[in-house]
Amino acid sequence: MAVRKLKPTTPGQRHKIIGTFEEITASVPEKSLVVGKKASGGRNNTGKMTMRYLGGGHKRKYRLIDFKRTKDGVPATVKSIEYDPNRSARIALLYYADGAKTYIVAPQGLQVGQTVMSGADAAPEVGNALPLANIPIGTVIHNIELRPGQGAKMVRSAGGFAQLTSREGSYAIIKMPSGETRKILLSCKATIGSVGNSDHALEKSGKAGRSRWLGRRPHNRGVVMNPVDHPMGGGEGRSSGGHPRSRKGLYAKGLKTRAPKKHSSKYIIERRKK
Repeated sequence: MAVRKLKPTTPGQRHKIIGTFEEITASVPEKSLVVGKKASGGRNNTGKMTMRYLGGGHKRKYRLIDFKRTKDGVPATVKSIEYDPNRSARIALLYYADGAKTYIVAPQGLQVGQTVMSGADAAPEVGNALPLANIPIGTVIHNIELRPGQGAKMVRSAGGFAQLTSREGSYAIIKMPSGETRKILLSCKATIGSVGNSDHALEKSGKAGRSRWLGRRPHNRGVVMNPVDHPMGGGEGRSSGGHPRSRKGLYAKGLKTRAPKKHSSKYIIERRKK
């Protein structure tokens, strides 16, 4: 995966940096694994806007991704690597030996024609899903479950990876992409390798229109509003706006927003870096 910078032939091309899409091998998704996706435009059931700065954007079809990897012991062949408009990572179409077809999040280095497997007996190789109890210490992993059988919830975006650092009783100690160190049950599954499309972070849209294609409408800052509209509004000239806070008055910087009695806090060994 690489990025390409375009020549500044127009104002929109001047700062545009986009992916090369060279790893993508299919242009049409598998029909049996696609469902319609409805966009709300940020409106509720009465048509009132309840979320600002949303709406428009290109129509999307949702690709059904297998985050559970429950077909243990059945080998699957990678048929194609595809683009998914619903996530930053690429997806891989798997053809199982028993005839089933599924999509998975494509890890870095996964090639068409490669064989992947899931289950406790699978080898710790890229694309294989194993319980944390069977993964060697120090392995780079992604698509991690929080509860056994729940399906992968963490480390799913482009370029993301976590590391299995040690085991402690019935728990594995995982170093997360945020820097947080936490415990996860050994019976939870994770996939070997890091998520592909790692150059996604280097991309630049180049123009406002590309944000509109993604369904993001113009976002106006609090400091440019009037005092009646925002706590940071008002003032003569271009004033900075005082304490950074939300429209409802909640502090935006330095205020801890995690619930103090949250159930999962006992599994966190070291909090993420600020």
